[in-house]
Amino acid sequence: MNCRNFLSLIILVAGTLTSTAQSNLLNAKTPDDIGKKTEAQLNSDNDKPLPYGFVDDRDILMGKAVWEIIDLDERINFPMYFPVDTANIGSDRRSLFHVLLKAIKDSTLTEVYGDSYFNSKRTLKEMENTFKFRDTTNAGRDEINNYYDDYFSGKKVLDAQYIDERFLTSQDVSAYHIKGFWYFDKRQGELKYRLIAICPVAKEARDVGNDDAVAIELFWIYFPAARETLNKAYAFNDKNSAMPISFDRLLNSRRFNAVIYQEENVYGDREIEKYMKDNSQMQLLEAERVKDKIRDFEQDMWNY
Repeated sequence: MNCRNFLSLIILVAGTLTSTAQSNLLNAKTPDDIGKKTEAQLNSDNDKPLPYGFVDDRDILMGKAVWEIIDLDERINFPMYFPVDTANIGSDRRSLFHVLLKAIKDSTLTEVYGDSYFNSKRTLKEMENTFKFRDTTNAGRDEINNYYDDYFSGKKVLDAQYIDERFLTSQDVSAYHIKGFWYFDKRQGELKYRLIAICPVAKEARDVGNDDAVAIELFWIYFPAARETLNKAYAFNDKNSAMPISFDRLLNSRRFNAVIYQEENVYGDREIEKYMKDNSQMQLLEAERVKDKIRDFEQDMWNY
């Protein structure tokens, strides 16, 4: 058994031991016992993300940063999107956006930025208007104008029916942008990939329901800082619900479909759509060209 197969076996066994979304399901005497680990499971559990290996800068023969878009309308990407309604489903199943936003609110995830270059750090308070929108309706304004003195003096309080309140939910997320780094490790003679950052894309809360509004990048998360959080949250495994996969493993193993929309280049890292305008087919072909350029570097290393 070579080294690569041995490493794959270790990862498979580790994944088997740490899949606990429905722990104790068949042995539970009451619903409260579902999800509780036995003492033996707790002793054998090593529920931590597989650490990245150290890579010396001198060992990187070639490197290229690329930005990709994960379209949540594609079936293979559904585990990141669903469930969008958490009212009638177990607490062990949540969407990727729900997990990230909850971690930000709990302050367990603090490496949140406004751009993929990590220039400006963002706080929950600064992003509050993105997730929540509250305004008075036209009927409410008329009501205030008609009884201005009563509302101004505090005798009357505006009824909830006159208030338009919207919240951004998992259902509103249409895609994810990710930033990753492809590099050729000359020590191992192998092309590798490291995920650097992830960003949910959605319309702002004020634009929910507006078909003409444009989806924006909500926030960028430095992925290595989010691995602990994502390792504790599990995506649904359609082939075997008894063996869910953590979001950390799902993203690191690239169990999704994505299309390159930007690469590092001399033109200030311009996006593909900026020089392939109004032609979606040419943009897809250009994305494939960028991918092939990276992949061909490894193939060219072994030409004799």
